[in-house]
Amino acid sequence: MGVGLSAAALETLATRTAGADALGLGRMTALLDALGRPHERLRVLHVAGTNGKGSVCAILDAVLRARGWRTARYTSPHLVDFRERVLVDGSPVAEEVVASFVARAMPLVTRVGASFFEATTAMAFEAIADAAVDLAIVEVGLGGRLDATNVVQPLVAGVTSIGLDHTEWLGDTTTAIAGEKAGIFKAGAAAVIGERDPAIAEVLRQHAVRHGADPVRVVGREWPVEDVRVDATGTRAMLMLPGASVPLHTPLAGVHQAQNAATALAMLDLLPAPWRVAPADAAPALRAVSLPGRFQRIGRWLLDVAHNPDGAAVLARTLEAVQAPAPVWVLLTVLNDKDWRGMMRALAPHVAGFVLTRSPTAPAARAWDPAAAHAWARASGIEAVLEPDFDAAMARAAGLGETVLVTGSFHTVGDALTRLPSGASGG
Repeated sequence: MGVGLSAAALETLATRTAGADALGLGRMTALLDALGRPHERLRVLHVAGTNGKGSVCAILDAVLRARGWRTARYTSPHLVDFRERVLVDGSPVAEEVVASFVARAMPLVTRVGASFFEATTAMAFEAIADAAVDLAIVEVGLGGRLDATNVVQPLVAGVTSIGLDHTEWLGDTTTAIAGEKAGIFKAGAAAVIGERDPAIAEVLRQHAVRHGADPVRVVGREWPVEDVRVDATGTRAMLMLPGASVPLHTPLAGVHQAQNAATALAMLDLLPAPWRVAPADAAPALRAVSLPGRFQRIGRWLLDVAHNPDGAAVLARTLEAVQAPAPVWVLLTVLNDKDWRGMMRALAPHVAGFVLTRSPTAPAARAWDPAAAHAWARASGIEAVLEPDFDAAMARAAGLGETVLVTGSFHTVGDALTRLPSGASGG
């Protein structure tokens, strides 16, 4: 929470909850209608995906701002400060904007039965419209087709990757999940597909064509990245364009970040004039991209918001690529509706062990049982220690590891950031 931002205002927002049976755009449409349809005043780049959408949004923002455009970025969840969700020209939305929205709109929010995320999205759209920025970068919250953000008509929409997450809402196959993510593709708007698996990318392409998106670009097929190298300075690669190649270098570490950069550059290339940015003009701005909680280094601490097995597998490969000093111990706490077993299996071969704890800010209804995880780890032959108190767990991990990796959820990383030097997440 930001200093001075009313705890009561955030608590009021947080009381708005909706269950799995509440997905749909009806409440969101009613809410925005009553607010004067602020989303219709936005020029939007819309981004969905299981993993990578936050990185793509950060790249889009950095490039467009470097080219002189005023931008806003709406993402979720936040790490430390609620206002991180809405950035205008790189700065968190003013505390007064949040407080004013809560004071004015909560009776309406209650009347239409809107959820926390729906209310927050409406607040973001209103704040961004009032800021009169040139372009708004909007990250999908969950899925795509029925996500609260999917009321927008984008200039370009991109889907980054498809993995098994939120299966209780989106389906239990990658094909079903791809269909939900592809719901952000719209008739007459450009579509970009960043998924690397050719079969899943083809499913997304077919959905984009069916929705009437035009043009449709499959990055892996049309703009592949080659010669990807990851080290302590970030990620380098060559973006292979028809008849040319563009060198990429981003401080964001990981093989996947080369694909994320290519996806963002493809979206920028398909923007209509005057906002279009050609890849060669966009690439230099990649060096300025910053995104807290994505393989973020603070001394010997590494912090990453991976929260599903696919994200953990990518994180494991990045650990190997940067040759983090051994032994590496993982401070882990995961929300109970995530596949923490799959995450631990993905990381275990690459680390010395786990310190299992509880996140102080995780919602009580979604808090995991670290004792159960400890028992499972021991039965599976995975080195783990149990320390439910988060502060004690940080101290224990620091005593065991030359490198300490903090991961499992946004809550986990946010809680650690508030306790480490230079831990403010910022924008």
